[in-house]
Amino acid sequence: MTRTHRTSLTTDLEPPSCPVVELTAPTRRGEARAVMATIRALRDRGVGVRDIVVVARDLDPYEQPLTRAAIQYGLTPVLWTQLRVTRTEPYALIDALCRLFADGDVSAETLLAPLTQRWVPPTASESWPIDHATIQTHVDALPSGHHSIADWVETVRTHTTDERLTTYCDWIQTHVDRDPTPETVSDVLTTAIDAYRETSVPARQQSDSPALTETETAARATRRVTTLVEQVTHKYQEWLADETVSQSWSAVQELCELLATQRPGRREHSNARALDIMEANDVWALSVPFVIAVGVTAADWPTQTDSVVPPELQEAVLSGAGKTATVAPRTAWGDGRDRDHFADAMRAATNGVIVTRYTQTADGTEVHPSPFLASLEMETVPEPARTRLVSTEQHLPEPIADLLTTSAATTPTETTSNE
Repeated sequence: MTRTHRTSLTTDLEPPSCPVVELTAPTRRGEARAVMATIRALRDRGVGVRDIVVVARDLDPYEQPLTRAAIQYGLTPVLWTQLRVTRTEPYALIDALCRLFADGDVSAETLLAPLTQRWVPPTASESWPIDHATIQTHVDALPSGHHSIADWVETVRTHTTDERLTTYCDWIQTHVDRDPTPETVSDVLTTAIDAYRETSVPARQQSDSPALTETETAARATRRVTTLVEQVTHKYQEWLADETVSQSWSAVQELCELLATQRPGRREHSNARALDIMEANDVWALSVPFVIAVGVTAADWPTQTDSVVPPELQEAVLSGAGKTATVAPRTAWGDGRDRDHFADAMRAATNGVIVTRYTQTADGTEVHPSPFLASLEMETVPEPARTRLVSTEQHLPEPIADLLTTSAATTPTETTSNE
């Protein structure tokens, strides 16, 4: 690493071209609430929802508190994140089907696992999908132990009067195949996902929160899993021809997991009436009047490297000062992505930046501000002003209100030409 490269990672960041306001709260949850209270107050003053973007280095710890706070203040959030397909219900559905067909003898829990993930028949009535409480009741009523699917089908007919359970067992008995062909895999999994799309997604919407977060995730995952099934079927056919895998549902399940983890889906659309919440690596080409950067702490932004070398010594080695010029820094120390993403977030704002952070962990340990803030000239919102902001009064703090005045003063007014 050259000295120039080292120094570029430790020099001050170029400040944004607009004012910056700092807003702190004791906890992450309090920070999220203050963020949404600020946005609600800005909206009440005429700022369009498309003129505000919330940015985080990592949305995982902020997704839940920001979503809850948004609902509390009557806002609809749109989270621009990588879709972790393996954590979604549609993926869990095809995974449960693969595992069910892969095993010779299964328990009642494994038998009904696809129903837990909202399996429905190709032509489903309003009584589908079956709710979890009913499924658990059926599991408790069925005998213990492991049995073949054929034996379970006969057992279900004698232990339940729920026609939906009989419909399900008839379907799996028809589609069970110990040595599935690519055509079988496509037929079973595609049929299940198509039925999920037509019935289970609308059913989830009826019980979802006003923000429809779970419904949108289910819809996104359904599209991704539909593509995944096509990829798995094609790859399974190739690997069977090459004798790379055995002809089994276990091989299909492993392929599903392999391709799902290698090719995560990404949101490709936006809701014109919703508030955009993005991760910092998606902001580089964005230009928007107001940016709210959350989680700007030393614990979150930049990412902490796992090293026995103290941060101060890492900084000295990167700067190449004195005798440290002969010491080779670790690659992780010189990774400037978090720094670049922070700079992108600052540059994206045209009228004002609000940086927010929490000051304590759940156990009361102090959380320090991000070192990136040292390069910024900021006006900090006093604690009493933050308290008024999240109270029933919802008074917008003066430093933030001044951003509106500044932006109005710098916005050119339209003139009528007489030519």
